[in-house]
Amino acid sequence: MSESKVAGRYAKSLIELAVELNVLEPVKSDMDLLISTCAAHRDLAAMLKNPVIHGYKKLSVLKKIFGDSMNKLSISFIDIITRKGREEHIEGIARQFVNLYKINKGIEVAVITSANGLDAKLRAEVMAIVKRETKSEVELIEKVNKDLIGGFILRVGDKQFDASIAKSLRAVAKEFRSNPMVKN
Repeated sequence: MSESKVAGRYAKSLIELAVELNVLEPVKSDMDLLISTCAAHRDLAAMLKNPVIHGYKKLSVLKKIFGDSMNKLSISFIDIITRKGREEHIEGIARQFVNLYKINKGIEVAVITSANGLDAKLRAEVMAIVKRETKSEVELIEKVNKDLIGGFILRVGDKQFDASIAKSLRAVAKEFRSNPMVKN
């Protein structure tokens, strides 16, 4: 079974259980902690994926790292995942859980890529526009790409608005290439 299917199924089970037990917010915080810890410590992620290390050792490490800081449901879930031999999917499960959480809460993810980053005023304006257009809560992810030269690219869901100078320059170059009055 592919990793995304495994992660999706376990994440769906976890979110349903967290909603049922009324601990959705603490479990979401735990999954954020798990994701950030795995990203910051690639050795941990590598250890979880290593088939040579036994599951009980991996569980012991996870409990030492997260045992005191995580909700009881999250620790129990990690225990079950590890006992089932699916510990290599824990980070993927956490990511899928966060995605399902956002869907559950009606949070849209907007990704804005700009050449220099956004200042606070522009960030607030973008958030207000996206909130107004989507009629939902918005999580804004900012990326910087110097190749854009200026302007921005805004992606919300499956829609994208490209207002970058690089795109404008490509359009002008294409126009010149296709102009029959100008010799190439």
